[in-house]
Amino acid sequence: MKTIDRKIVLEDGSEYYGYGFGSRVDRVCEIVFNTSMVGYQEIVSDPSYTDQMVVMTYPLIGNYGIADEDFECKNPSIGGLIVCDYNDMPSNFRATETLAELLEDNGIPAIAGVDTRKLTRSIRDIGSRRVLITAPDTPMEQALAIIRGTSVPHDAVSRVSCRKRWYSRTSNPQFHVVAIDCGIKLNIIRSLNRFRCNVTVVPYDTPAEEIEFMKPDGIFLSNGPGDPEDVTPVIETVRRLRGKYPIFGICLGHQIISLAYGAHTYKLKFGHRGGNHPVMNLATGRIEITSQNHSYAVDESSMAGTGLCVTHVNLLDHTVEGLQCQADRVFSVQYHPESAPGPQDSSYLFEQFTQSMREAKGHA
Repeated sequence: MKTIDRKIVLEDGSEYYGYGFGSRVDRVCEIVFNTSMVGYQEIVSDPSYTDQMVVMTYPLIGNYGIADEDFECKNPSIGGLIVCDYNDMPSNFRATETLAELLEDNGIPAIAGVDTRKLTRSIRDIGSRRVLITAPDTPMEQALAIIRGTSVPHDAVSRVSCRKRWYSRTSNPQFHVVAIDCGIKLNIIRSLNRFRCNVTVVPYDTPAEEIEFMKPDGIFLSNGPGDPEDVTPVIETVRRLRGKYPIFGICLGHQIISLAYGAHTYKLKFGHRGGNHPVMNLATGRIEITSQNHSYAVDESSMAGTGLCVTHVNLLDHTVEGLQCQADRVFSVQYHPESAPGPQDSSYLFEQFTQSMREAKGHA
């Protein structure tokens, strides 16, 4: 029988015991939950989870291992992982290593054997909080002191963004897209390539003048971690480039566009994370099942006079899920149309982006 060798302590004094896997490092993070039934590798390797410890609501994690082709970034930076039941003997002909080996290699702590239903309900009812993963004999007062003494980071995007520009080419390209990397998922780049776009990925703080020198047909703003108000270089870049090129933003990119136009964002109680969120397209009335991962939302009441209009709405809590400034050829969504392993209801947005670039080139 396994011996309990790890625990998590939340800032409200609640604690949960379990069995450690991955790295044995102690760490303070924000605790959040994800309702996806599959895709734990994509979640672990999504840069948007930097500084967050993710509770997986699906009970069995690790059963299909890790496949080299399924990463969303090269160097996973998730804060930690909390699961109910961990399987360290995966059955999958594509697997090249176990989840525990991946986490250990990247210094990411994890804990299994936790009552994730109780923990998720706590997050849902009380809200996201800070959490420490540590040894089971760490005194409560010491654990709470560590949480209180750990500052909230505001540099997450600078830590996950690329250090220099890089390129992703496709056959028979029709467009050149400059993607501003705030923590971009690789499947976004694959999706742009599938829609005949050559992609130049640039660091988040690349000046607008440098982007203009590359002569793009369109600008893409990526997903990423943290508070959008912390990413002032990208907000300023959007202000300088809007109206000059078609711009498409996803997740953090959506929030950055809203800030660049003068709207405001706010932090949600526990955020949206998972592949089962219904969103209505207000133009068509169609309901899309979407994949989401964010803590912040756009304040619709702050949009008056900004030139932005709402295009999509979340049917669970009526938060803003899509924006557009038709005059500037700028649009964005809060969810992930490129989602892997799914759902695939919203891939039309990449076609919308290419159509916007096609029209802009026709008027150039």
